Amino acid sequence: MRNDSDSASSGSDPNGVSRRSFIKTFGASAALSSLAGAADKRGAALAQAPDGPPILGPDPVPVSFTVNGKQTQLRVDPATTLLQALRLDLNLTGSKEICDRGSCGGCSVLIDGRLMNSCMTLALDAAGSQITTIEGLAKDGALDPVQEALVRHDALQCGYCTPGLVVACRALLNENPKPTLPQIKHALGGNICRCGTYTNVFNAVLDASGQRPVMDQGGA
Repeated sequence: MRNDSDSASSGSDPNGVSRRSFIKTFGASAALSSLAGAADKRGAALAQAPDGPPILGPDPVPVSFTVNGKQTQLRVDPATTLLQALRLDLNLTGSKEICDRGSCGGCSVLIDGRLMNSCMTLALDAAGSQITTIEGLAKDGALDPVQEALVRHDALQCGYCTPGLVVACRALLNENPKPTLPQIKHALGGNICRCGTYTNVFNAVLDASGQRPVMDQGGA
C-alpha cells in the first residue's frame, strides 16, 4: 500500500504527475523556445545583411531572361530548375527530363552560348542570360544544318534524346566548325542515346560541318 510519505519522497501527486516529469517537460519546452527564438533572430539578421546576397523565397520571385530571342519574365519558386521553367511555364517541351541528374544530356540547352544541363541549373541562376533551346535553332521555318544532317543520316529512332543531341552538336560546331571524329565523340560524350544511333549522329555532324562522313570503326 502506498502512503503519503512515499508520495512525498517520489515527488508525485495523487493524479500521477511527478515533479521530475514536470521539470523535464518544462525544460524541453524552454529549450525549444530558445532555439526557435535564435533561429528567428538569425533569419532576420540574414535578411537584413547589407553586404550579403539577397535572400529569396520562400514565395515565388521574379526572374527574366531571353529565350530563343524573346525577352521572357516569370515568377518561379527559388527551387525551380531551368528545365521545369522551360517545360511547365513556357511550354518549350523539346528539352527532355530523363535522368534529372545531369548524366544523359536530354535536357541540353545553350546558356550564353555554353552547353548546359537545364535540369541541374536553377532558373534564377540563368537570370539575364540568353537561352537557346531546340525550338530556337530553326530560323524562318528553315531547319538548322545540324537538324537537316541528322534527318539525312537517319540519326534518330525513338527521338527522345534527339533534342539534346542536336543542341550539343550545334554547340560543338559553334566552337569548332571542322571537328574531327575523335573530337565529335568527345564533345558528345555527355549525351546518351538508348537506341544506339551514335555512328549516324557522328556522320551527321561531319556532314553538317562540310566534311565527308566516314564509317565508324570503333576507334576513339
